[in-house]
Amino acid sequence: MSERFYRELRLTLPDRATWTLPWVLEERARTHGERVFLDVPDHGRALTFRELRDAAHAIGRALLATGSQPGERVLIMAPNSAEVVLAWFGASVAGMVEVPINTAYTGAFLEHQVRTTGPRIAVVDADFAERFTSGEVAAYATIERFYVLGEGAARERAIAHLNGAGRSAAPFAELEQGAEGVELPAVAPQDTGAIFFTSGTTGLSKGVTMSHAHLSFFAQELISLVRLTDADTHMTVGPLFHGNAQFLAIYPALIAGARSVLRERYSASRWIDQIRESGATVTNFIGVMMDWTYKQPERPDDGDNDLRCIYTVPTPTSILRDFADRFGVEAFVENYGMTEISMPILSPYGVPRPAGAAGLLVDEFFEAKIVDPVTDLEVPVGEVGEFTVRAKEPWIMLTDYWNMPDRTAEAMRNLWFHTGDGIRRDADGWYYFVDRLKDAIRRRGENISSYEVEQAVLVHERIADCAAVAAPAASEAGEDEVALFVVVDPAAPMTVEQVREWCERQLPAFARPAYVELLETLPQTPSGKVRKVLLRELAGEAAERAASGTTA
Repeated sequence: MSERFYRELRLTLPDRATWTLPWVLEERARTHGERVFLDVPDHGRALTFRELRDAAHAIGRALLATGSQPGERVLIMAPNSAEVVLAWFGASVAGMVEVPINTAYTGAFLEHQVRTTGPRIAVVDADFAERFTSGEVAAYATIERFYVLGEGAARERAIAHLNGAGRSAAPFAELEQGAEGVELPAVAPQDTGAIFFTSGTTGLSKGVTMSHAHLSFFAQELISLVRLTDADTHMTVGPLFHGNAQFLAIYPALIAGARSVLRERYSASRWIDQIRESGATVTNFIGVMMDWTYKQPERPDDGDNDLRCIYTVPTPTSILRDFADRFGVEAFVENYGMTEISMPILSPYGVPRPAGAAGLLVDEFFEAKIVDPVTDLEVPVGEVGEFTVRAKEPWIMLTDYWNMPDRTAEAMRNLWFHTGDGIRRDADGWYYFVDRLKDAIRRRGENISSYEVEQAVLVHERIADCAAVAAPAASEAGEDEVALFVVVDPAAPMTVEQVREWCERQLPAFARPAYVELLETLPQTPSGKVRKVLLRELAGEAAERAASGTTA
């Protein structure tokens, strides 16, 4: 299966010298110039391929006219808009390095990422200006020039607030005016294009240094995965500070010559209307978005749309068939990957895969081993171990963790990138994500995937979200109990006992939770991932209460 499928994995840009965003931008302006590329309907703005190229060139020249040099960082922190894409593209054609920052970040989270990357230029939304003048002000000392997005009085207040103390601020429109007589540099595939930060669920977030080739390869994998062409419209609802919206949505559309529709944010209740209005043929889901969409009230016209393919990670297999029938979706595709390593595992388009399988190894470009996380020795087929990977081609994985050589060396132990993910592979070559290794639960001799527990529980229409973690077992040394934290629909609440009854129906006996607690929301990192380290603390407290005979 793997060999047959991956003979079909054709790179859109076979010449590695073209793997830079500036090259693609220039080429698409030549081949698709007057066609609309970036459509932002929430703001009433649309740009053709040529208009985008011209605007990016103007911004790139203006950035260099400030005295900035290729290789220096440009921080971008703003909600989804055409201007954010222009800032990203402008930095790229200037040979500078885009640093997208989560718009929820403030205080220590923001300070760490600014201090780590040391940008001289920042493009920020007016609403975020005060975040750069509070807390540990020295962390922002490298920023000399702010370009402020927004309108009217709010923008002018932000500019006034940011001016002074060795820094200056101006409207973003000043960048768009360009600069005469400034030559744009040649950008090579191995040059750094972006630094994307991991979420840092257990420690300081790490900045993944991504070359232009890495970003391009990532985007080309998505093109192959969803079979994107210039006849398609790709709609993204994800935030532009995440790779899912950038190099798994907008950048693939640029390479393919497709139309890219950018929405402000995801809305479960409005999703199908947005798909229909956009004429979208392809879109992305991450996390529980597909489940939330599925739980919306059915409408008789749900299937009246042009959608043919959804890229979704993870794929909730229990609702897959119903979702496809309801919304008229031809194909669902998935992958296993990380910002650091691109997507070494892909699912074949239109090919049935075993339930829970993420896909097959892209063995033309990657080697992979599943190893014991302590010894690094390979485990037998069918057993769970840590997924390790290395590239067969240069520059398609991370260059390093920016300014974190110790974390780079730790991840690249024995010259293999260690993902920290528990994976198993079956005899036919299908790979299955089991859990983050630190999230794995072992109970009574059974290895339990928190992910599988969560997916089984989430099928209930009145359960909005949940997370399973390990709790200390009172009598089984070295093993765990299952703790389940549940967010129920406030319009149709459930009791703890009702949740337990549901778990008894959905889960094998060894995977049923010893502790069930209802929460209003699950604690999250600023990038939206569940903070399981905090939930494990709550699970430990629940175990202590149970051992002492007390209740919460």
